[in-house]
Amino acid sequence: MSDEFDAVVERVRARVSPDVEERERLQRAAETVMERAREAVAALPVEAEVIQVGSTARGTWTAGDRDVDVFVAFPPDLPRETLEKYGLEVGHAVLPDGREEYAEHPYVVGECEGYDVDLVPCYAVEDATAIKSAVDRTPFHTRYLESRLNDELAGEVRVTKQFLKGIGVYGSNLRTRGFSGYLTELLVLEYGSFRGLLDAAADWHPPVEFDPESHGRASFDDPLVVIDPTDPERNVAAVCSATNVARFQHYARDLLEDPRIELFEGSDPAPSDAAAVAKTLDRRGTTPVALRFPAPDIVEDQLWPQLRKSLDSLTDELDRRGFDVLRSAAFATDSVESTDGSEREATADDGAEAVLFAELEVAQRPAIERHEGPPVHVRRHATGFYEKYADDPDVTGPYVDGDRYVVERAREFETAAAFLHSDAVFDVSLGPHVESALESSHEVLVGDDITELADRFGVQLARYFEPKP
Repeated sequence: MSDEFDAVVERVRARVSPDVEERERLQRAAETVMERAREAVAALPVEAEVIQVGSTARGTWTAGDRDVDVFVAFPPDLPRETLEKYGLEVGHAVLPDGREEYAEHPYVVGECEGYDVDLVPCYAVEDATAIKSAVDRTPFHTRYLESRLNDELAGEVRVTKQFLKGIGVYGSNLRTRGFSGYLTELLVLEYGSFRGLLDAAADWHPPVEFDPESHGRASFDDPLVVIDPTDPERNVAAVCSATNVARFQHYARDLLEDPRIELFEGSDPAPSDAAAVAKTLDRRGTTPVALRFPAPDIVEDQLWPQLRKSLDSLTDELDRRGFDVLRSAAFATDSVESTDGSEREATADDGAEAVLFAELEVAQRPAIERHEGPPVHVRRHATGFYEKYADDPDVTGPYVDGDRYVVERAREFETAAAFLHSDAVFDVSLGPHVESALESSHEVLVGDDITELADRFGVQLARYFEPKP
């Protein structure tokens, strides 16, 4: 089995390793960007260092990646407003056709010699524990790994990244909540190889903790903890969800037991059309419901936490009202093609939509519900409960059941649809941008109405109805 495993890994390694020509072409583009940045910095009244960072700087990018990350490190005593101003000036000088994006502060993204470039300002702090902006850590990550990664380890990192991509857990954005490139590099360093990482991960018992530099200071409540070697107060794996840690373990065992190239080749399922969705719903016998609304015009790392918060609150309320949520999911329109052929995140102006979807085991509840009061022996509260309902002609009771007063009263919503159509939806804890979008416009879909989602969310529905580990 080891020979079979090694053969699969070697095929992947050959495919994901950039050849000499690609390396030289990328580095020429990076040097062009950095030289332009140095020229732009020279025109400013402050000094700043231009640094190539990320996987391209460390030699761990996979063949075909087209991303170049360049940071401009300004003096730490520079006011934030000035850093942002100078950073944008340099960015637009380097990338005249670029556009501004915003993380913790604005930066410029654009294209140079066929490569996607991020030109990001940061502070040149003395160490990562003194950061003034989250991006200030990045140069420290690059320096730390440059001194520890050799060509062999870089190759192991590339194979690991491709495996994580293939099983759908690569990426630290808040939509994926998976393994970042930096985390991947640290794990390969910890175990010495892709195979060593898989062997260990197959037997992980979360929480799993690593402290590469033996800082031994902070504690974290996460399933996977990797203390940042450059910042002892940070867990590099903090964004990685328990689901994705478990998914990685599952596929680590799967690859070790049955080595095959397919696990490195992630792909979306074929989209479900309306007829397929209708057939699936008929077979399952559940009641699906959904709220469809214009997607808030915010970046993904703001959108997805709000979608998840809103979905959790909505399903909690559906459960509380007795509709028994079997499973749920949030959908959102993916990227769209720009006029220049590149892809960008879809926005409300593109007709981008979001969906809060839940599949219910119970479609309808009785017209009445049981409502328990306090124990009779809790005199003040029990008396108040009894007197509230004693003369109410619309309730049954109060009567005593066990040691409590009980009444049977009219249920506010007999169906989930009635609840979703009501303003009570806005009483649950929604994400602020999601709540605003729902207030502006939304549509309630119930039962076979869900088939209407197939046109725009066919892949997401196929993934939902045919789940894999």
